[in-house]
Amino acid sequence: MILPVHARLRAHLTRLLSTRYSLDVSAQPSLALEYPPNRDLGDLGTPVAFELAKRLRKAPRAIAQEIADEFGTLEGIERVAAAPNGYLNFFLTRPAFLLDRLSATRTSRGGSSDPPTGKAIVEHTAINPNKAAHIGHLRNAALGDTLVRVLRYRGVPVEVQNYIDDTGVQVADVVVGFRHLAGRTLAEIRTLADTTRFDFYCWDLYARVTEWYDENKERLKTRADTLHDIEHGGNENAEVAAFIADRIVRCHLKTMARMNVDYDLLTWEGDILRLKFWAQAFEVLKAKRAVHLRTEGRLAGCWVMPIQEDLESTPSSATPKPQPLPTPNSQAAEGMEEDAEEREKVIVRSNGVVTYVGKDIAYQFWKLGLLGRDFNYRKFADRPQGALWATSSTDGAADHPPYGGASYVYNVIDVRQSYLQKLLKQALIAVGHPEGAERSHHFSYEMVALSHATARELGFAPPPDSEDAKRPFVEVSGRKGLGVKADDLLDTVIQKAGAEVVKRNADLDEAALVRTAHMIGIAAVRYFLIKFSRGKVIAFDLDEALSFQGESGPYIQYAVVRINNIFRKMQERDGLDEAALVAALAAVPAGELTGDNGHELWSLVLEAARLDEVVEQVVATLEFSVLAKYAFGLAQSFNAFYNLHPSRSSILNEERDEVRRWRAAGVIYLRNQLTRALDLMGIAVPARM
Repeated sequence: MILPVHARLRAHLTRLLSTRYSLDVSAQPSLALEYPPNRDLGDLGTPVAFELAKRLRKAPRAIAQEIADEFGTLEGIERVAAAPNGYLNFFLTRPAFLLDRLSATRTSRGGSSDPPTGKAIVEHTAINPNKAAHIGHLRNAALGDTLVRVLRYRGVPVEVQNYIDDTGVQVADVVVGFRHLAGRTLAEIRTLADTTRFDFYCWDLYARVTEWYDENKERLKTRADTLHDIEHGGNENAEVAAFIADRIVRCHLKTMARMNVDYDLLTWEGDILRLKFWAQAFEVLKAKRAVHLRTEGRLAGCWVMPIQEDLESTPSSATPKPQPLPTPNSQAAEGMEEDAEEREKVIVRSNGVVTYVGKDIAYQFWKLGLLGRDFNYRKFADRPQGALWATSSTDGAADHPPYGGASYVYNVIDVRQSYLQKLLKQALIAVGHPEGAERSHHFSYEMVALSHATARELGFAPPPDSEDAKRPFVEVSGRKGLGVKADDLLDTVIQKAGAEVVKRNADLDEAALVRTAHMIGIAAVRYFLIKFSRGKVIAFDLDEALSFQGESGPYIQYAVVRINNIFRKMQERDGLDEAALVAALAAVPAGELTGDNGHELWSLVLEAARLDEVVEQVVATLEFSVLAKYAFGLAQSFNAFYNLHPSRSSILNEERDEVRRWRAAGVIYLRNQLTRALDLMGIAVPARM
């Protein structure tokens, strides 16, 4: 890892600048560290001399030379050079650098030199429990799970939550479908769930209900009545809804387990209502005048929150105040009244029903430990890694882990929810917790569509003469039942991956084939879903995702498999395993790493060491395409090193023992780092491809 070197170097330079130029630490320029364009110039460089030139009234080159002359010694730094252009460049001690990193266990984590304190909550997936998951949900889960992994890599304790909206209109619609379209009792629904792919069945039923409403808008009253029953409980509609939500959630968990996605806690919206979390949050909001009761106009009887024009620029101490209402009895006043209503968000409707915004405010307060109340907890499922817990509004288990009360919260929700997420921050500011707003992060992302080729392959292509056929991609709609179920997509990708594996490994037994095809298929999907900027609408393409040659998960996997094959053959032929090779390396001349021909191998090692630096950038920007492209570039670098110069990069066929050993050591380290990078993206490496 490279960040510990950065930290030592910055600390040493800070002390040097203090003594050499009498500069107080607070007055010193930032010590940016960069990578010179080639290894002849150095391994790390800093433009600090340019920052000091005006203050010291000296040329940057002269300042760089003075610093180089007085640098002294520092662990890990072989020499320091002042470049003619004024940069200060540093050359690392190559053999020691590599040996230090190889001596660490292969499962060790990078960690941050200064990780944040306290627990982070990451909420992701949050699929409505009314039907099967679709491809858009896979992007949410892939992004959220990768965030969890990179935070844990930095040493941050993470609590992973999956929010279950079991009292929402989507569940009500499926209840309407079963009760009014299909005419089924709860007992019949239970039997159906045991004998069908229940989430698939509900997918089709949900689309039928949508059509049923469209045929006669009066039928929407049935939805409203059903939703009322679900929210109040104690009736058959509520029992049906609870069963549907429970069974669909279990289907979703199986789907996400295929993607290597897991959770610590399932948070049920019904528990938020039954435990009156909202009532507690509502009292706080009223006391702080963050909400007020509208007595006139279209929103009369509603409790509303004034909407700030620019939430991002709001001072942290600001408390939104209700705007004075204009005097009625004029057309201008009526227009002003409408404008005022547009600047207010309904939190509680005139009939006393809390909106989803209100429930989310209460949930966010609880996540940050600001609500003053807690859930009860129950074991939802047993797993090899331990119980999966869920919230409960009845008596719970006493041995549950502690939940909530996080220092940081990341809500992984698509970009369409940006408005809501800003309101959550505004509510925190309004009740006197600006620090809570600063520690609340909306991890937004854009939608997923399908390429036309993939839509055709999956049987979802629009008619050739339709407007949809003219668009650059094919959009999906779960409400209308138009789209690809996540499990269908995964099945197709894994099947295609298996066909490729068979072409290359005809002797692979059935169990190994299934296992390998699954690993490759999941790598294809997960990598594709994070390799693009999260603010970009992506069109999923089967062939691009599964390519063994392009920018894909399988391409990176193959680089690791190729390296593993090298060392497997080395052990079979020479009886030299990796541990023995590394243990004896300190006594081997390091000319292959330090000599005139050592730049290529050393460049691989140095680039592989940047994983922790890349992770820091990823967490700071929440842009995971950076991690994906880093891993792809590292795989490319290895392939170029191995293929373009076979006479120099060969490991198996190199006759000079010391050269072979150092090449092997460098490639071992690269392999380890590349495997870690894949693991951060939720991607495993098969034994063969």
